[in-house]
Amino acid sequence: MRAIVDCNSFYCSCERLFRPHLQNKPVVVLSNNDGCIISRSDEAKAHGVEMAGPYFKAKPLIEKYGVATFSSNYNLYGDLSWRVMETLRMLLPPHSVEVYSVDECFLDLAHIAPQDLQSFSLYLREMVEQWTGIKVSVGVAPTKVLSKVANRLSKKNKEVTNCVLVLDTPRKTEQALKRTPIEDVWGIGFQYADKLRRMNINTAYDLSIKDIHWAGKHLGGVTGMRLLRELKGIESIQMLDELVNKKMIATTRMFGSPVTDLKDIKEAIATYTSRAAEKLRRQHSAANTVSVFVVPKEESHTAHFRHGPTVGSHIILPLATSSTNELIKPAVALVDRLYESGRVYKKAGVMLSGIVPDSSIQGNLFTPPGKNKHRMLMSMIDNVNFAMRDDILKFASSGTTRNWKMRQELRSPRYTTRWEELYEVK
Repeated sequence: MRAIVDCNSFYCSCERLFRPHLQNKPVVVLSNNDGCIISRSDEAKAHGVEMAGPYFKAKPLIEKYGVATFSSNYNLYGDLSWRVMETLRMLLPPHSVEVYSVDECFLDLAHIAPQDLQSFSLYLREMVEQWTGIKVSVGVAPTKVLSKVANRLSKKNKEVTNCVLVLDTPRKTEQALKRTPIEDVWGIGFQYADKLRRMNINTAYDLSIKDIHWAGKHLGGVTGMRLLRELKGIESIQMLDELVNKKMIATTRMFGSPVTDLKDIKEAIATYTSRAAEKLRRQHSAANTVSVFVVPKEESHTAHFRHGPTVGSHIILPLATSSTNELIKPAVALVDRLYESGRVYKKAGVMLSGIVPDSSIQGNLFTPPGKNKHRMLMSMIDNVNFAMRDDILKFASSGTTRNWKMRQELRSPRYTTRWEELYEVK
């Protein structure tokens, strides 16, 4: 059997953890630059606050019902996510936890007897909440796709399910599939959902009774066949080992306010490159390809905001490197190719690829000795920044004022990762 553990309204739960008075009160969390609503508590949903809706449009409703509103606090969310996943790793055998996203993970429950699945799932839910303060829902089924179906239904009526649903019989599975709209099946996007509805396939059950070969023809080939097998209870999506080293590292951000000046974009790209290089060194890797992109704001005379087309370019370095200065130089040079005077830009990003182990980089006998000491310099910078926080040491090309920085006007303190913001009990 497989299970998925999903944190309930995760970002909102993190904010409530240090504000007990917000329990059972409406809460929302905003996206980068306080643009859209990306997390809602059940109480906020009941008041009609829409998911992914613009904050300015929801503001009258938020003020009317006194909805507590927060900017994204990724330092806090990332740390609490790690605590939840680490708790599950402690409660399960080795290699039984596959982290799927910041608030979800799959579990292998092969070691649990069928008659104990319900009680063990309740035990996991209670222990995670007791040890971390984060409430979770648990869905258990023979496959990953069916466990996602079970998890979704466990949240629909939390008082009845106690946030746990186990699909351990064909009858329970059939009932669950009939209660699941086709667009809520894991792996079915909006376009495929529309296509399937035109074929009179409206629920997950309608899809599950189709032939496997039909899925190969109408549901995207091998991927669709794998999905249909999972709905039929045939395991086709295996548990994956945790990805220790990333194959591509990216740092992308929305600007805090529209940017038109070339200097500001170069500062942003230099800053993002520094952050990406730090992540690269953290996994003891080096990269030989630097990609940069910018996203202009497209003029629109309608009520809907639209980004312009993403404009990007890349450069392949002669040798793989993890030195920030050796990555910033080509990244900033790429900005000159992409920038167009007179355009307004809303977003930019840097991606490092062609990643290889740092230990595989061959030294160069013809390089001055000072150049080969960059690794020691980078290590020292990383150590100081980790200890002092907030990029206390940075390259001049990253700028000092950073007027383009992401807006977070309603961010709560980073309670668990900053000494100066530590929660105080009086």
